[in-house]
Amino acid sequence: MTLYSSTRSRLGAVTVTALLAAGAPTAYALLDAPEPQSPVRGEAYIESRLFFGTERPDGGAAVTGRQFMAFVDKEVTPDFPDGLTVQNGRGQWRDAHGAIERERSYELILLYPMARARASDTKIEKIRRAYEKAFAQESVARVDEQTRVDF
Repeated sequence: MTLYSSTRSRLGAVTVTALLAAGAPTAYALLDAPEPQSPVRGEAYIESRLFFGTERPDGGAAVTGRQFMAFVDKEVTPDFPDGLTVQNGRGQWRDAHGAIERERSYELILLYPMARARASDTKIEKIRRAYEKAFAQESVARVDEQTRVDF
């Protein structure tokens, strides 16, 4: 082997090593990179969920499915005609006297544009009070969350 080819081989090995060393942090950084984010879809909305119990604290008969749907038709649909979802559930909560109550329940889900949040809030509070009065309930739970909706 000549001096020229030996020097050339060492120079090539040093160059390859330098390139690999320089590229390693980039390669490792790519391995640790977060997943690409999904594109943001939909419009700004509020999702309100209401939880309706069916047992009556006064000992009366539990609210039936037919009664609940009649309530939705009369009190909810006129204010939220664009749509809603009702789900059956089982729930429990501590009443005003400290007793744990377990009961069949309904979850009502409403979606409405952020721009209508103030007006919708008033309507939802009216729905909660109407149910409490009609079916002798201590309360109707409410959860509100901001979300994005695409139909």
